[in-house]
Amino acid sequence: MALWGAFGARFAGSMRSNASLRSGRSGRSGRSRKARKAHNQAMASSFGTLFRISTWGESHGPSVGVVIDGCPPRIPITAEEIQTELDRRRPGQSKITTQRKEADQVEILSGVLDGVTLGTPIALLVRNEDQRSRDYDEMRTKYRPSHADFAYDQKYGIRAWSGGGRASARETIGRVAAGALAQKVLASSGVEVVAWVEKVHRLTASVDPLSVSREAVESNIVRCPDAAMADQMIELIESVRKDGDSIGGTIACVARGVPAGWGEPVFDKLEADLAKAVMSLPACKGFEIGGGFGMTDFRGTEVNDEYEADNERRVTTRSNNSGGIQGGISNGMPILLRAAFKPTATVMREQHTVTVEHENTTLQGRGRHDPCVLPRAVPMVEAMVALVLVDHMLRQRAIS
Repeated sequence: MALWGAFGARFAGSMRSNASLRSGRSGRSGRSRKARKAHNQAMASSFGTLFRISTWGESHGPSVGVVIDGCPPRIPITAEEIQTELDRRRPGQSKITTQRKEADQVEILSGVLDGVTLGTPIALLVRNEDQRSRDYDEMRTKYRPSHADFAYDQKYGIRAWSGGGRASARETIGRVAAGALAQKVLASSGVEVVAWVEKVHRLTASVDPLSVSREAVESNIVRCPDAAMADQMIELIESVRKDGDSIGGTIACVARGVPAGWGEPVFDKLEADLAKAVMSLPACKGFEIGGGFGMTDFRGTEVNDEYEADNERRVTTRSNNSGGIQGGISNGMPILLRAAFKPTATVMREQHTVTVEHENTTLQGRGRHDPCVLPRAVPMVEAMVALVLVDHMLRQRAIS
């Protein structure tokens, strides 16, 4: 179904015209003239200010991993705790995920001694074992629809055609591993981050963000704590997979126990950093805090979060339409957010595309892919939210 109506059609048409002007009639060589120029711009593979991570590795390379800098010393952490989070993200874990078989065993290379952080850089590594690059041979010369292939080629003049390289969801292994450590740091301050699948296609779950637990989320393979709706979601995903297609949906997340005062105005607002973090995940195409887009249907008197104080003069709000953040700073209420993930780009059907020489052709989807990214994206969202929160926690401590 076409989205954005006539505007979308006009926009797409103008983009095709502009692309033709940029590349000329020489196809790949037209792009090459500019792409080959020396420049200093590097791929942005680092994230954070005080609690900073740098991920590395490609989907079909020998390994992937992360370096974490700025983690406080004396934080208890074990490989088993990190592995628990990686297992939630791991491929091949159920009938509704990709069947790529990877153990995703984490190796701690530095920064931890006797199960405690040293305060020095922490390096974590996971080896790739089941790449099957032969499934991608045709992608040497063809761009996959809705993948990053074409965009990477235009920007860098080269791409990791086998498995998508850094654009692959395997890049998120480093994020989830780092997120496990971030969650340990947050837990020491009473902060808990829980995400769950809220919607698959048109099936929407009913979940109370104030009481939802990790145990309830992990009670089924789709990671939806609404058991009745979870069964329908699983059935739908299986049906779509058998049809060679894919579907998307939304993931909701709550951060409980965040005190008032985290966040840095004006350009490092807490919700801005959360949006950047979550939307940097593969396939994420939408983000909202609290009432989000839904608040546009109401008046201010209907959605304003009125303050009140309890008997001990602790300030709360009567509602939480702001999602726990006002003015870019946490207000002590639970932080509520939602992220939209598009249907997986690879489908097992023939689609129209172009070659690297900019000639029209078709491409038949192959390989092992998730029919729906949502179940495995839950720990990814939790990780990115935790990384933002721990960074702002340390920044607040620095000025307190």
